[in-house]
Amino acid sequence: MKQFFIISVVLLGLFSCSSSEGSDDGYDEENSEEETVTELHAAFAEFNTDATDIYLSDSGTTVTIETTGLPNHETVYWGEGHELYKDEPDVALTPSIMSSNNNAVTLVVDATPDLDGASIATELGTIGIAVSGASLFNDQEGGGALDQAAASLDWTGAHIGPGVYHYHLEPVAFSYDDENLVGILLDGVFIYGRKCYATGDYPTDLDASGGHTGITQHSDGEEEYHYHIINELYSTTGSYIVFAGPFQGY
Repeated sequence: MKQFFIISVVLLGLFSCSSSEGSDDGYDEENSEEETVTELHAAFAEFNTDATDIYLSDSGTTVTIETTGLPNHETVYWGEGHELYKDEPDVALTPSIMSSNNNAVTLVVDATPDLDGASIATELGTIGIAVSGASLFNDQEGGGALDQAAASLDWTGAHIGPGVYHYHLEPVAFSYDDENLVGILLDGVFIYGRKCYATGDYPTDLDASGGHTGITQHSDGEEEYHYHIINELYSTTGSYIVFAGPFQGY
């Protein structure tokens, strides 16, 4: 009986070591697939530091973007009396104004977008953060086409309603028919204006999301996947949708 007990303990020990080693191997392999970075992408230097706080998180696998959501440009939505108030008599104002509205948003995105994953449709609400510090929305408003709310968009394609101040259209306050950085989307992919930095012209190889792989002014000479505002006028607005989707970086 004693002999059987000793043999059982030894076998149990061997089995435990074997199982533990197998688990560690699997865990290490899983972790090795998570790409980490040690410094923020150069494009983040373009963001409005008065509105945003951007830092690496989760040991360098993600980037956290905290923003007040308050842009650094003029709009009627600041409200009369504010130094950045712009009189826009043709805008059908939504009830809220910037100074009395909570526009704060926090996003956590992959530091290295997972371009091998499935493409995902955009949803209502914040789908990204612009360099101004305000939110980016898709081509829908309240579950319907943007046309229904087009009258409330200010000179730079943004409004409040519902929720935070956000852009639906090309934000001409900081990007108009150019290759300027517009912002970053929920999948961790940066989005630029209608033109391509590498060619100085409108890109002709964009995928269904408006993305392609190429050199940008922030990629240090290396090609990387990024989005552009697609150079197609949207309906009756006379401007261009920032991003309709789907996301490619999930």
